[in-house]
Amino acid sequence: MRGEAGLLADLDALAIPFTAHEHAAVFTVAESDAVHAAMPGAHTKNLFLKDKGGAFWLVTVPSDARVHLKALPAAIGCKHVSFGKAEDMERLLGITPGSVTPLAAINAAPGSIAVVIDAMLSDADPVNVHPLRNTATLGLAGTAILDLLRHWGHEPLVAAIPVQA
Repeated sequence: MRGEAGLLADLDALAIPFTAHEHAAVFTVAESDAVHAAMPGAHTKNLFLKDKGGAFWLVTVPSDARVHLKALPAAIGCKHVSFGKAEDMERLLGITPGSVTPLAAINAAPGSIAVVIDAMLSDADPVNVHPLRNTATLGLAGTAILDLLRHWGHEPLVAAIPVQA
């Protein structure tokens, strides 16, 4: 697992600009709202899911989105999804609940997980995500997140994620 050091090395090697913010640990979107209030840009939440076929999915959406989980499978091309287990998250992504981020794909073998980015985030700049721990936030362009995912051997799916009204 390459971890945060590998992430920072890749950001440097690919000349991807970012801003880094250290902060108290946050475990929920509600906790992060206060911490992130001073950080410009889009804020995210991430869902670690498993479909009926056993495939794992990492879905990143705007922090205020209430994802319509019953409609989500049709939008991303799978059957029924449920939340993945913490031990699968740690095994596949090397992170624990509360630290979920699309950047954890650095630790995932290509093909072991499908990474989905909400279409609104793919063009946003900056997009604020954790650098594999919940005590910091990195702000970088949505296109840079997609570039990193491809660099690590993942072909991200950009999709309009269905939300509840």
